[in-house]
Amino acid sequence: MSCVNDSVCKLCRRENLKLFLKGDRCYTDKCAFERRPYPPGQHGQSRLKFSEFALQLREKQKTKRWYGVSEKQFRRYFKEASRSKELTGTALLKNLETRLDNVVYSLGYANSRREARQLVKHNHILLNGKRANIPSISVCKGDVVQVAEKSREQSRVLSAVQSVARRSVPAWLEADHAQFKGTVKELPVREEITVPSEENMVVEYYSR
Repeated sequence: MSCVNDSVCKLCRRENLKLFLKGDRCYTDKCAFERRPYPPGQHGQSRLKFSEFALQLREKQKTKRWYGVSEKQFRRYFKEASRSKELTGTALLKNLETRLDNVVYSLGYANSRREARQLVKHNHILLNGKRANIPSISVCKGDVVQVAEKSREQSRVLSAVQSVARRSVPAWLEADHAQFKGTVKELPVREEITVPSEENMVVEYYSR
């Protein structure tokens, strides 16, 4: 995927939402969003009136940045969701939520989705006993995701497991941190997806 060269903390401030893009740092007083909870730039503290289009755009950007995908990937997920029998917005979030990198993060084996993506790309993650190095792979019910045995002593993996108490594992996943693995019990329903997204506005944005 494309690389984000700007400070990721600016993304949180732009979306007026803590996106937890820097892992442990987001839980400390050093978090830029906590210190400056307003958009970046010289007009960041000005009171702006947003149009309906601007609100839809911000909602789309917020959802895209929450999962760390590119615009091309996000648009592809939307097209897939629009062909689903479910509500388009719900199907979109389910497609994003069941990405392998998001599952690794949600199970507590990475401090951020960006870190989870690196673990997957560098062959540190097994899916059903086989190495999987494509972050966008969609998991299914019954799939087993685990950290490769040789990678379990990595400091970033151990750090993530130790700090997982800060965030709970979703109900549709079951984590076994002693064995460094997790199981997909069920595919998520909308109520189990915690992303603070108004998905209907995202659908409206792409339906213009």
